[in-house]
Amino acid sequence: MEQKFYYTNERNVQIVIALLKAHGINRVIASPGTTNMTFVVSIENDPWFQIWSSVDERSAAYLACGMAAETGEPVVISCTGATASRNYMPGLTEAYYRKLPVLAITSTRGNHKIGHLIDQQIDRRNIPNDIAMESVTIPMVKDKEDERFCEVEANKAILALKLNGGGPAHINMYTKYSQDFSVKELPKANAIFRHTVFDDKLPEIPHDGRIVVFVGAHADFSERLTTAVDRFCATYDAVVLCDHTSGYRGKYEVHYQLVCGQKQWHSEYAHANLCIHIGEVSGNQFNVSAAHTWRVSPDGKLRDTSGNLRRVFMMPEEEFFERYAKTDGNHTELFNAMTAEVEAMKEKMPELPFSNIWMAQHMVDKLPKDCELHLGIYHSLRSWNFFKLPEGIHAKCNVGGFGIDGGVSTMMGASFAHPNKLFVGIFGDLAFFYDMNVVGNRHVGNNVRLLLINNGKGNEFRNYNHPCYFLGEEADRYIAAAGHYGNKSHRLVKDYATDLGYEYLSASNKDEFNMVVDRFLTPNLTEKPMLLEVFTETDDESDALEQILNILVDSKQKIKRAIKNTAKEILGDNGISFIKKAMKR
Repeated sequence: MEQKFYYTNERNVQIVIALLKAHGINRVIASPGTTNMTFVVSIENDPWFQIWSSVDERSAAYLACGMAAETGEPVVISCTGATASRNYMPGLTEAYYRKLPVLAITSTRGNHKIGHLIDQQIDRRNIPNDIAMESVTIPMVKDKEDERFCEVEANKAILALKLNGGGPAHINMYTKYSQDFSVKELPKANAIFRHTVFDDKLPEIPHDGRIVVFVGAHADFSERLTTAVDRFCATYDAVVLCDHTSGYRGKYEVHYQLVCGQKQWHSEYAHANLCIHIGEVSGNQFNVSAAHTWRVSPDGKLRDTSGNLRRVFMMPEEEFFERYAKTDGNHTELFNAMTAEVEAMKEKMPELPFSNIWMAQHMVDKLPKDCELHLGIYHSLRSWNFFKLPEGIHAKCNVGGFGIDGGVSTMMGASFAHPNKLFVGIFGDLAFFYDMNVVGNRHVGNNVRLLLINNGKGNEFRNYNHPCYFLGEEADRYIAAAGHYGNKSHRLVKDYATDLGYEYLSASNKDEFNMVVDRFLTPNLTEKPMLLEVFTETDDESDALEQILNILVDSKQKIKRAIKNTAKEILGDNGISFIKKAMKR
């Protein structure tokens, strides 16, 4: 007899089924119902699955406990909406305290229906602490972002079945009661696998393509970790992609932002096959893309930053790199090629306007030896990330919460801990004034140097590539918050700083800056802390960013830029968006 029903066309259900198969889970105890129809009908004709029926959900959960305890393998239980899922709780409690891998898949019409007196709509948004190691929601899929979210969440629940000794997990899955079961071949879903330090054998490193190590914000590397990473890179001809918060200063450090940020040119080295991801949140806005990512972290969490996570290694970073590295490797080909490319790009860099980026370019090689650099988020961090720091200098930035508040205080706190070490901070005016109370703290020592870049607003919102750029000067009213804090007063910060005992310096152009920068960066501890206030203009900041991201520009782009500049002179900022749209046609 011809088969009438295949897989549902509900993509979220397809993803869960595909991932159950990818993770080797094939035992299912199904209870009757309508809301779980798309899941149950989809698997009942798939020979991979073994299915048992249980009318009583309370019994079904205990059946799964017995089966999981007997086989040592995960067992799925599936039920409809209404109170059916409530009857799983006793059995899932048993599973929790016995660490039995029982996966409860409950079905729902959606959380948006909760609380509106709709029949059979049970609220499962908050479950008891001791019935699941992990509880996730799998919504309907409307686009690729939804698809990626469902994949990660489903993997998260499935992997929890064996994490830290194992236990039950919960998937709350949306449905629209589709009656379309015509999908004959189950579409693939990306499985994520977790490995631990206890695994005897780890997967092999793929040899088909480039390998990079990407480091987000990270504590300064220990000697052991640096050695392990360097040996790994020497073994696989890999490089370590860093920004100034990465904490790695080994042999294979590459700051590739200047190359990856180019808008009119794409490097052949800007793509890798495998990315080893360590560290936390990164402020690196321009990075190498990769086909697959392996995440290494002791927390074992699924951090799918780039949308291509395939494996998670729940172990110390030293353990991972030491287990994969070999002693006979000595590769530097990729490192040499990428480093040469960065240097060639720097040679082509134009004379930039007076700006945060220009100051970074001219200060980076003058930074006092062994000082610590603290950067404000976004504009300052991005500006300095274009330039590699001299040997021995580490940098910090509040990229955890990624807000403008607290950067100056964080630097001051670090300076209190090491009064004989020099600390240099680079902050925009909104970040500085937001946190200016700490400037007057009585514990501030003579090891502090503050560079305040005062453009009278949040210039990030006025940069040419920002979503709010089309607003022009209109953005200054509320988006960029222009006009606060003295509106670029040349007296306000000067009086404040000098009254607090700081040595105050200022500059409004390149010549004035060059006259004071050597004093500001003097390598010796001075009698007082220093504050250098630099006044820049909105257009200069935006133009500097645009120029550094378009170092390699073809003739067509040069013509477009000339048109844009002319339009700006004639029409002002508000006319630029019109010209941009016209040039795209």
